[in-house]
Amino acid sequence: MILNIGYSNYINLDRVIAILNPDSSPIKRMIKEAKETDMLIDATYGRKTRSVIVLDSKHLVLSSFQSDTLKERIENKWKVN
Repeated sequence: MILNIGYSNYINLDRVIAILNPDSSPIKRMIKEAKETDMLIDATYGRKTRSVIVLDSKHLVLSSFQSDTLKERIENKWKVN
């Protein structure tokens, strides 16, 4: 299944491990390390990062959508299918 993470950006739900809040220090360190190792995908289009999606490939995807919004979208996809 495909999940819209904002602004016509989509990810494969089968690859998602976690959706995290970006405000804690450990998550900020993860983002910094991912950026340094070219494992960061920024899908915010310059807007504030409101969630961090961890993929099974160890990539981090930044989204400007709240993690609760993404959670609701995932739950709605499971209800439909």
